Amino acid sequence: MARDDALRWDSRYRESSLLSLRKPRSFLLEVEEWLPQRGWVLDLAMGLGQNAAFLAERGLRVVGVDISLTALRRAKILYPQVMTICADLEHFSLPEKTFNVVLNFYYLQRSLWEGVRRWLKPGGLLIVETMTQEMKRVKPEIDERYLLRPGELEKSFEDFEILLYWEGWRDLGGEHPRAVASLLARKPEV
Repeated sequence: MARDDALRWDSRYRESSLLSLRKPRSFLLEVEEWLPQRGWVLDLAMGLGQNAAFLAERGLRVVGVDISLTALRRAKILYPQVMTICADLEHFSLPEKTFNVVLNFYYLQRSLWEGVRRWLKPGGLLIVETMTQEMKRVKPEIDERYLLRPGELEKSFEDFEILLYWEGWRDLGGEHPRAVASLLARKPEV
């Protein structure tokens, strides 16, 4: 399965249309004021690294993880200051209390959430945005496993301090808006 996923994503990242993804996600820009001035960031399913680069330019040390070696190679050429790890996130672990910020944009793997709790330092920030079941209205072929149920993201991190939460349709400049849930939350200090 991991090999098939890697091949599928490598193929997608070879397409020139994805190379235009040079801007950080709009939700990351919206929460910029909450970001620490220094520390470590983990970018899960980093892709071409536009979010990681934005954070590295702010002086943060960023580690990006992705299953696509093609994406990571392209990201490393564009953003050499970003550290990269090629890994299958379904079989992935890191030391506890390592990161000040964890990012997760448009990759839903619920089993990672416990890892996120461990990897974040107390007081660390979690920034997540991914699609909800409402996406079925415009893309009925999307597998339900990769879509959040209403309120699921907020409920899944109710033990965190929720700083910002939003669900609805976002125009991301693509062919159609996306139905998403966006979360900015702080891990408890204790």
